[in-house]
Amino acid sequence: MQTLTQSPLDAEFVQNPYPFYDRVRAAGPFVHWSHYKMPVTARAVVVGAALRDRRLGREIPAEHARPTPPHLEAFYALERHSMLELEAPHHTRLRRLVVRAFTSGRIAALAPDITALCHRLIDDMPDGGGDLLEYFAKPLPVIVIARLLGVPETDAPDLLAWSNAMVQMYQARRNDVLEAEATQAAQAFTDYLSALIETRRKAPGDDLLSGLIAVQEDGTHLSRDELIATVVLLLNAGHEATVHTIGNGVKTLLEQRDAPLLSEDRVDGTLEEILRFDPPLHLFTRWAYEDVSFQGEVIKAGTQIGLLLAGANRDPDTWDRPNAFNPTRPVKTNFSFGAGTHFCIGAPLARLEMRIALPILFARLPAMRLAQPPLYGDLYHFHGLEALNLRY
Repeated sequence: MQTLTQSPLDAEFVQNPYPFYDRVRAAGPFVHWSHYKMPVTARAVVVGAALRDRRLGREIPAEHARPTPPHLEAFYALERHSMLELEAPHHTRLRRLVVRAFTSGRIAALAPDITALCHRLIDDMPDGGGDLLEYFAKPLPVIVIARLLGVPETDAPDLLAWSNAMVQMYQARRNDVLEAEATQAAQAFTDYLSALIETRRKAPGDDLLSGLIAVQEDGTHLSRDELIATVVLLLNAGHEATVHTIGNGVKTLLEQRDAPLLSEDRVDGTLEEILRFDPPLHLFTRWAYEDVSFQGEVIKAGTQIGLLLAGANRDPDTWDRPNAFNPTRPVKTNFSFGAGTHFCIGAPLARLEMRIALPILFARLPAMRLAQPPLYGDLYHFHGLEALNLRY
């Protein structure tokens, strides 16, 4: 297995990580990424197999578990009950309970509200131009999830601030200051949701949180800790991904001048190409619970591996001219929402938001253009813009 060196904090990598993924893919089914001290892969067939292989998972093997530092307890108290960090049987139970409340019907019913919200946000944008992230991409998903959960819309700014602080724990630039901010946000989020859960227990409403409280199977409910962790996961994962997808997608469409491909008969293919071409999440990890072989490379039990989702999305063995944005290409499954048992539970909501928001945005602002070349933020393993300043 070759070793490759690349800092995720390097300015050139932040702006364009794809050449590094090409190097990883060409070097073998796995390479050792020295910065992360783990094998990583950018091959679509390997990423797809690893995401679906039950011999790998998110839970840290007992022999690799470390005590939680006391100053990070509030953050990891949420992680311990998060579906994202658990495997069967705990993950199976949690996901089944959540799916019973987070139904396709509940999501589809949001369409009129999302449509009205898109128009309202555009109405409130500054005349002549502004940062699309601040005025549209950031508020849209947080308000949608607040309404879905039954959280007062006036509290959406707090949810956004806590979410932004918490996701810093997953970024390569993580340091002591960001850890403190994330932990404080986790505690504030926990306190807020604890109070809201008690309110909903006494007076249930027609909202997702009330549904999560009520749902049961085989006589079991979600515990208080599981409820809080689930709500935090839905907000943090859903919001972060949707903001970056809207930003990256609008940037790409404006650079490619392909906004007409958002017409009703072509919008779905365009959205899938946006997700494939420049996704919001680039690295997702797994632990091997036993020895596993991928294309002749044996991953030993107890090894943590990195799956470069964005690199797999540009594998030339799967997509023709993968570095070209081509909304007319035949749709194939990409890895932007993962795959297997941990396939993103919020994917239908994210797709609905995108399918409604982008056509409205380009129809309402037909003269929209980039005011300056946008830059990606130092957010790895997320991939999103610092700002998207437009003229319209």
